[in-house]
Amino acid sequence: MSQSSRRQFLEQSVGAGLVIATACDGGGAVTLSTDSSATTAPTDSRLDTARDSAPDSAPPTDTAVDCPDPFEGGELLGTVAFTGEVPYDFGVESGEGWDGRRLYDLGRVESDQGITPTDTFYIRTFRPDGIDLYQDWAVRLGGLIIEAVEVPVDSLLSEVQDMGPILLECSGNTISGSFGLMSAAHFMGVPVGVVLDRVTPLDSATRIKITGQDDHDAESTHSTPGASWVFTREQLEDAGAFFAFEINGEPLPEHLGFPLRLVVPNWYGCTCIKWVDQLDWVDDTEPATDQMKEFASRTHQDGAPSLAKDYAPAAMEHCAVPVRIEQWRVDGVLTYRVVGVLWGGAEPTDKLVIRFTPDGSFVPVDVCPPQSERRTWTIWSHKWDPVAGPYRLECAIDDPDVETYRLDVGYFLRTAVVAEGAG
Repeated sequence: MSQSSRRQFLEQSVGAGLVIATACDGGGAVTLSTDSSATTAPTDSRLDTARDSAPDSAPPTDTAVDCPDPFEGGELLGTVAFTGEVPYDFGVESGEGWDGRRLYDLGRVESDQGITPTDTFYIRTFRPDGIDLYQDWAVRLGGLIIEAVEVPVDSLLSEVQDMGPILLECSGNTISGSFGLMSAAHFMGVPVGVVLDRVTPLDSATRIKITGQDDHDAESTHSTPGASWVFTREQLEDAGAFFAFEINGEPLPEHLGFPLRLVVPNWYGCTCIKWVDQLDWVDDTEPATDQMKEFASRTHQDGAPSLAKDYAPAAMEHCAVPVRIEQWRVDGVLTYRVVGVLWGGAEPTDKLVIRFTPDGSFVPVDVCPPQSERRTWTIWSHKWDPVAGPYRLECAIDDPDVETYRLDVGYFLRTAVVAEGAG
């Protein structure tokens, strides 16, 4: 995507807030509901067996880091609301079909210890109508291969691995939903290579189109029917892509892709096809899918190329957003704590900074433990001692060699008013 067209989309998104329903894969008090009406797949004892014997492919987590806490022994007095944002019923399902949504309250990310509970994990598009998700599900492998085959999902259970915590973000995650079209959870699944190795591609095959069910009775005013994306095998394997069976120790719920969902770590959610039922090997003349075209601007493409081969990887660049402002009293002194999340990027970074006024200086935040891998988000914080007044919280990466399209245009900028100054 050219710098001008990318910037134009992002600036329009920031200025208009973008209605959530039109944007993706997606100040005052809000109501959080933990009562979910999502239908969950029945417990499968075969998954329990697979889980018990699964190898651990997740990156190791460093739990030995000693992180100083400037608020130790202090009293949490309350929180400061972000301003200019429409209150939203987080964790509650709304809409239907392609317009079905559920948003996660990012203010809970620290209390949830970085893992979104399954019943509040974000949803963009409800389960398809008119199909039996509990039939003997199989994935058809076809296209430019020696012999077409069907792979029963049950035949993959013995290959299930622990994939660790993975973050997914809708490519249309905007301030109109307080950036709630983003979540992280612990997944179990099968590496894509396990399925790809079931067939022998022809020499002319250069890419794989992965398709899922996407038929809905209710019409949408904005979403394009069809769910498919074209990848090279190298893109999938370099990202650590897998077919997910389980989330947070239970089978995938229907709205999250049961019985089989593609997960491409560090790529936007629109590439993580749900209800996968077909893989086709294609060549370089393969047209871009309707879904690739629909989300071209939101995945930082140069226009909307007609051929799939001309699409850049739909990877998330480095991003950060404040999610909570806390008011504390420490040793009798009033102070504030800003909490946020950092995610995406080609490599981990230790250059995250924040400022609170448009002409203010950026200052480093505390990221402890430091960001060590990109498959999930990293929680950061900052001790802040403001005077009373309005503020504009803006994050950046202090490294000119790092691409930060959305941060550069203030995409994740949030505002707040401090009623009582620190001190």
